[in-house]
Amino acid sequence: MSDPVNLLVGGMTCASCAARIEKKLNRLPGVEATVNYATDKATVRLPEGTSIDDAIATIVATGYTATLPAPPAVAPPTGTDPPAAAPDAETAALRQRLLISTALAIPVTLLSMIPALQFTNWQWLALMLAAPVAVWGAWPFHRAAWLNARHGAATMDTLISVGVLAAFGWSLYALFLGDAGLPGMTMQLSFSMTGGTEIYLEVAAAVTVFILAGRYAEARAKTRSGAALLALLNLGAKDVAVLRDSLERRIPIAELSVGDIFVVRPGEKLATDGVVVDGVSAIDTSLLTGESVPVEVGPGDAVVGATVNSGGRLTVRATRVGADTELARIGRLVEQAQSGKAPVQRLADRVSAVFVPIVFVIALGTLATWLALGAGAEQAFTAAVATLIIACPCALGLATPTALLVGTGRGAQLGVLIRGPQILESTRRVDTIVLDKTGTVTTGKMALLEVHGSAPTAADEASPTELLRLAGAAEAGSEHPIGVAIAQGALERVGALPAATAFASAQGFGVQATVDGHLVLVGRPRWLADEWQITLPGELRAALDTAEATGQTGVAVAWDGVARGILVVADEVKPSSAAAVAQLIRLGLTPVLLTGDNETAARAVAAQVGIDEVFAGVLPADKVERVRALQAAGHVVAMVGDGVNDAAALAAADLGIAMGTGTDVAIEAADITLVRSDLMAVVDAIRLSRRTLGTIKTNLFWAFAYNVAAIPLAALGLLNPLIAGAAMALSSVFVVTNSLRLRGFRAL
Repeated sequence: MSDPVNLLVGGMTCASCAARIEKKLNRLPGVEATVNYATDKATVRLPEGTSIDDAIATIVATGYTATLPAPPAVAPPTGTDPPAAAPDAETAALRQRLLISTALAIPVTLLSMIPALQFTNWQWLALMLAAPVAVWGAWPFHRAAWLNARHGAATMDTLISVGVLAAFGWSLYALFLGDAGLPGMTMQLSFSMTGGTEIYLEVAAAVTVFILAGRYAEARAKTRSGAALLALLNLGAKDVAVLRDSLERRIPIAELSVGDIFVVRPGEKLATDGVVVDGVSAIDTSLLTGESVPVEVGPGDAVVGATVNSGGRLTVRATRVGADTELARIGRLVEQAQSGKAPVQRLADRVSAVFVPIVFVIALGTLATWLALGAGAEQAFTAAVATLIIACPCALGLATPTALLVGTGRGAQLGVLIRGPQILESTRRVDTIVLDKTGTVTTGKMALLEVHGSAPTAADEASPTELLRLAGAAEAGSEHPIGVAIAQGALERVGALPAATAFASAQGFGVQATVDGHLVLVGRPRWLADEWQITLPGELRAALDTAEATGQTGVAVAWDGVARGILVVADEVKPSSAAAVAQLIRLGLTPVLLTGDNETAARAVAAQVGIDEVFAGVLPADKVERVRALQAAGHVVAMVGDGVNDAAALAAADLGIAMGTGTDVAIEAADITLVRSDLMAVVDAIRLSRRTLGTIKTNLFWAFAYNVAAIPLAALGLLNPLIAGAAMALSSVFVVTNSLRLRGFRAL
């Protein structure tokens, strides 16, 4: 069996298209294939003796297009092909079709509905304007309906195509063979079954425009399906300073090889995975590991590409490049998780698979019955056409887009961005919500929490104010996140800080500076003991132990050779997190804390916000496995995160929710994005999603109920096509009005 090959598939209009292609491919001997409608991609594994051309030919024979992705001009650092640009072109073409169709449909609708505008021979102008809409504008639906018919299937496209063609075809009959083409003809509301004097051009044009608008909104969401991988590509460094023949020179990242020695200056990204050869620094790994505290590294320590050097100069030997790096592996996890997550089939498609054939049978049965009863051909045909028009899916087509439009618009006002209707079904079924710790439950930034001074004596008094003044002044020159937190906390609590001189940083251990004539040391207690022979007295040692027992970081402060205090810093819990967790539990969800941090820190945060179940020390790949393990246990899982390390888990979860303040990778891999960096927004997102889904289902119920009630009336000859069209319009008004109620949704 060969390695998987990705094919870009064109022409799919719904999830049933993907299922049909997948079924055809898997019928080839030995072929294993999955087709993802959301990404327009087929992943194919071929046996020996079968070429990729055979798979492409099968897809083409099924009625779609298939191509191999174009290779990038320069190999990207992640080893992943960039997303194809084709979907953008398709979306632009759909937008053009929508705009032109709308411009033509508006005058047709106005002419048909306002008698005052109906001048002599107005109907022929309406025909000239409506014909391009019914034929060219609705062509995607006609083509999809034909493809579905060839394979014995019926979907929403079939309903749209039949409705548009029935309305347009009857109008042509009435204009050319009936009396509707005579000068002076006006649209009169009549209950008689005359049949030949009414036209329904506005029905054909308006249905086309409404459905095109919904498809355009869907297409825009689909064009972003590959953006997560593109964001991953952009995370990596573009060039690197390599040491060769004792000379330093910058080369493109694609030219870096395993074994090369490269330099990483403070503030730069690491070009690739490697081992530190020389230098000591703090590495910010939060994007990849979720660890809130930078990792101290020195000679012999392994480092990961795309992380940021926030301390001193490092010299690193490359151990993995290109597709073998950790960043590339995470990119593949995101793609695999997306490919394995089939989009939810729309309820309308599922029902229409049965509904459309029934409508056809009823319409043909109506025609045959009226003819058998001795009615004229015109009367029989009128009743049959009324049956088809009353089944025209205008309300059905509006049921989802209008509720989604209003619901997502209201969500945007509240900082909640919902990708599409398929996401809403997941929110109803979710019973477990997995929360990333750093940046989601917590702020993701170090902050000064506590100040512990030594017991004052006549010889050495260390008040909290003095402790903060001197420690804050010493750390003012530090770029380390812990040092920045101490300096910022001191500035906020005591005001202006004195100037420091003779500043020096021991990378990874602490800083020293002269402040007000004192040699001030701020850093790790072990550093004070090993380098300065300064030990902590009992009360400070107890404060340090208490801080570390709760997952916080204790920093020792000394001056003039004596330990004076302990400053406690940690990643702060967001003020709203505890209340948000309580609300999630009220919604019937079980919260789970998932983090790359250590067990102690994770348990401390979980206790503060009211979470009982905790998974700590979890690597990015393990996060995906944790989500899948919960799913395997029968849970429907939502995942909330904000970092690159969360992207694959967000894609693998039944519902992915990304904090908008996080990385582009996490946001693009998620189903719902929260603009607000507030966990309470997660509660609002789930409530709004469930409310919107309920509105969509109500719309669909009444849209189908209207058809079920009206079709028998049309078949019995109690409705002429004009009344059928009016009833269809009223059902559309109800659907829109019901959807507008979502504008009243309020955040907690």
